Amino acid sequence: MSLFESSWNAASDTAQARRARMLARIEAWRALEQRSADKSGEAAARFAKRGQLLPRERVALLLDRGAPWLPLAALAGYLRDVPEPDQSVPGGGMIAGIGFVAGTRCMVVASDSGIDAGAVQPGGLDKMLRVQEIALRERLPFIHLVESAGADLMRYRVEGFVLGGGLFRNLARLSAAGIPVITVQHGSGTAGGAYMPGLSDIVIMVEGRSRAFLAGPPLLKAATGEVATEEELGGALMHTTVSGLGEYLARDDREALGLARRVIGDLQWSNRASALSGQAPTAIKSEVIEPPWSADELLTLMPAHHREPVDMREVAVRLVDGGALHEFKAGYGSATVCAQGHIGGHAVGFITNNGPIDNQGANKATHFIQWMCQLGHPIIYLQNTTGYMVGKDVEQAGMIKHGSKMIQAVTNATVPQLTIQCGASFGAGNYGMCGRGFAPRFLFSWPGAATAVMGGEQAAGTMRIVTEAALKRKGIEPDAAKMQKQFDAVVAMFERQQDAFTTSGLLLDDGVIDPRDTRAVLRFCLDTLAEGAAHTPRPMQFGVARM
Repeated sequence: MSLFESSWNAASDTAQARRARMLARIEAWRALEQRSADKSGEAAARFAKRGQLLPRERVALLLDRGAPWLPLAALAGYLRDVPEPDQSVPGGGMIAGIGFVAGTRCMVVASDSGIDAGAVQPGGLDKMLRVQEIALRERLPFIHLVESAGADLMRYRVEGFVLGGGLFRNLARLSAAGIPVITVQHGSGTAGGAYMPGLSDIVIMVEGRSRAFLAGPPLLKAATGEVATEEELGGALMHTTVSGLGEYLARDDREALGLARRVIGDLQWSNRASALSGQAPTAIKSEVIEPPWSADELLTLMPAHHREPVDMREVAVRLVDGGALHEFKAGYGSATVCAQGHIGGHAVGFITNNGPIDNQGANKATHFIQWMCQLGHPIIYLQNTTGYMVGKDVEQAGMIKHGSKMIQAVTNATVPQLTIQCGASFGAGNYGMCGRGFAPRFLFSWPGAATAVMGGEQAAGTMRIVTEAALKRKGIEPDAAKMQKQFDAVVAMFERQQDAFTTSGLLLDDGVIDPRDTRAVLRFCLDTLAEGAAHTPRPMQFGVARM
């Protein structure tokens, strides 16, 4: 293996132009996140009058002060509620992420009840299913801060109702797997929402505020004619003294969150693993030397257009401990880069692209994936590819079979795989580089990333050739103006859909991240993976049942 030496001049005019573009994208992304917080914050006076905390205040009070927090899917639902970019409110109606509670790494989800009373927004179902999947796989205690009006009946979709059952199935799976499920019921949980506490191991309710019933007073009266108050049907006092749905009764939000912290602390979850809370397991913990370059230089690397060249080794070398990046088979299939290094003491392999993936590159990547599986080292994919090489020569040399071998290796790898979409992610390159369809353990996007079956200009050019050929077969001479209008429309359609904010809104990643935070995010995720692997849960045939 050869040690890669950086030659990138981060002060050059090209680098500074790329930095300015990336900063503009970061500013636009942060503005979208702030839009959600501002929209929720509009309810501050109403919450204060009721003696309640806003959802983001609840999360902040629950988490350990100063400990790392990794938000997940913050742009979920972007452009799915309304198609206008300046009006869409992302987030899916909930706040979610991985953080520390009483020293324990947990998955935390909170209803964003400052927006439409916490009704599930477009993208919210997908977001919840994704974070539950992560909690189950990485053995993270699941904490849910509930206050939700449930489904928005004015935007009812039958598929949301049917697929929504997966939320409850996952709660049962978590509990049965021996992973604690803790619910703090801050407000209402109606109909299906009542099964959130019903399928939890421990439920904390707030006096005078918590509500949980299968049918609220209006539906009850409409369905049966019976008249009952909310407290009689599903109030906190009733559930903690009569039905047994709740274990703990708190006077207000603050006390409820304090009780939740105590419950999590009593789990001694971190003591059941060899990993220390918030750190890598001691078996791989070593003196960590930061890279010798400022993280700010990561802003200078990615070009505005995927046709401009970029050496992705310059990205990888700025992520590894001490800047020590050892390249694998550097002289073979050089457009595909495979390398080894460490992040926060974790040995990792990198696969990335300096051009289309050719036959040699696919074979090298396949070899490298198998090598990492033998070593037991996680693989990090830094996506920046226009796809697999096309053409007569590469097809005759077996591009399909060699690319398929690489996809087989990615699919069946026995080590954790993590993906960062840095630039282009086009065509089957998205698959071979462990895109969302190949279930990486975590996948994040840089603000300038682009995902599509192909570039917009290539798609538009293809459609122009096909359309012109069809017209000529009919004896019709193509109209140049119409052809250009079609070309521009196809390009616009592809560019709109390939944008990182759009794809993140569709839950095609786990969130957009600032390039400068990439090393910290990867280190946090690697710690999470190692800590989860070190746990030995106590699975049961069934989850903990309410008594």
